[in-house]
Amino acid sequence: MPVVLTGAALTLDDVVAVARGDRQVELAPEAVDRMRRARAVVASALDGDAPVYGLSTGVGVRKRAVVRREEQLAFNRRLIQNHLVGQGPLAPEDVVRATMLTLANVLARGASTGSPELAERVVAALNERRSPEVRILGSIGQADLAPMGDLAHGIFGEAELGPGDGLALLNNNAFATGWAALALHDCSRLLDASLVAGALDLEAFGANLSIIDLAVPRERPYVGLGTAVAALRTMLAGTELTPRNLQDPLSFRCLPQVHGAALDALAFARKQLECELNAAQGNPLVDVEGGRTLSVANFDVLPLAAALDFMRIALAPVLTIANERMVKLLQAPLSGLPEGLSERPAVAEDSLSEYGPAGQALAAEARLLAQPVSFELASTAHAEGLEDRTTMAPLAARRLTEMVMLGERIVSVELLVACQAIDLRGHRLGEGTGRAYALVRERLPFKTEADPIPPSLEPLRELVRSHMLH
Repeated sequence: MPVVLTGAALTLDDVVAVARGDRQVELAPEAVDRMRRARAVVASALDGDAPVYGLSTGVGVRKRAVVRREEQLAFNRRLIQNHLVGQGPLAPEDVVRATMLTLANVLARGASTGSPELAERVVAALNERRSPEVRILGSIGQADLAPMGDLAHGIFGEAELGPGDGLALLNNNAFATGWAALALHDCSRLLDASLVAGALDLEAFGANLSIIDLAVPRERPYVGLGTAVAALRTMLAGTELTPRNLQDPLSFRCLPQVHGAALDALAFARKQLECELNAAQGNPLVDVEGGRTLSVANFDVLPLAAALDFMRIALAPVLTIANERMVKLLQAPLSGLPEGLSERPAVAEDSLSEYGPAGQALAAEARLLAQPVSFELASTAHAEGLEDRTTMAPLAARRLTEMVMLGERIVSVELLVACQAIDLRGHRLGEGTGRAYALVRERLPFKTEADPIPPSLEPLRELVRSHMLH
């Protein structure tokens, strides 16, 4: 079934289905009609005497320059060409497709200066699986001008563009918004896998399960905390775990609270993202009902950029305590098991010990990516001081993607170590943790003294990236 673009109902799941799957895309008839009506407002504005930004004038600091009717075609073509200033490596194909879908939906809203033909051309490119080359660096997040220039050039080439078309293709944040959708989807999947790994850690450590008593969320009624406790209780149902301590280290004891906070941050970020997916992001804004064009700043996507910052901040403790639990499981005084989870105590063989510093390196890098970027100010001097705001939304999305990739590796190490400890402890697991343990053991066996370190944890990373653990 195709994803139908109305300009008002695109979801994160739709973006993933189109960007990474085979879902076709259609424009809703009412969206095409609204774009035509918006185009009529643009035509009327051009016929009037008042200057209209980006239509009868230049853009940015050149807003004082007049663009005559006979110059429109050349002006819009040059507008794209003059923004081909992106730098760095190319964006992944799924990010490019997510950008294209977001752009088509922004146009379908009918609040920009673009013609219906623009949206139809972008949709056709999606359905034909064309993937223009888009460089990832060069946008400050106040409209993704550089990457959108690459995208527009890749789709439209030297095709004629009418009045307002060039600006409609450039003056939006489809690149940051599309990338954010994929990053949040992957973050959600990581959090699911991380909670399963955390449950295995509790089994592996012989933890005190009073931390998931129903009184905990009842008396501290955060939604995320309640969700985390419920999930852990389901996974651990039926376990024969015997608690070893009255109080375990905080990295075990705070598992539901820390994970719950990340789930709450994810819910907030997803809400902001889905609003932005269906928002008018350009300038000027075409008010179809009022028959007006308005010079506005809807390209300031601070709600999304700040939410992505918040998500990374909330994800950092999840990854930090996951690594801390892993390190503690490797230490005999804390785990009560042989050092490094060797097959037997007091042997010179390292077993899994060296995963401790390897995990610490991953967690350190992940924490460094949590630094907020949405308050960054690149310069106040550009364009005669007029362009003195940034959101750095593309960077916020890219850093979340990078952080999730590191998180996948942290959780992979965590799964390996937890299952090794579980084998040494030897009690019956809960229903959910037993299933997760079996999935891990299908990919990597228990490490004996005679076995080398696993040559790669990619099988576990693929498990984390799948939905099988959830």
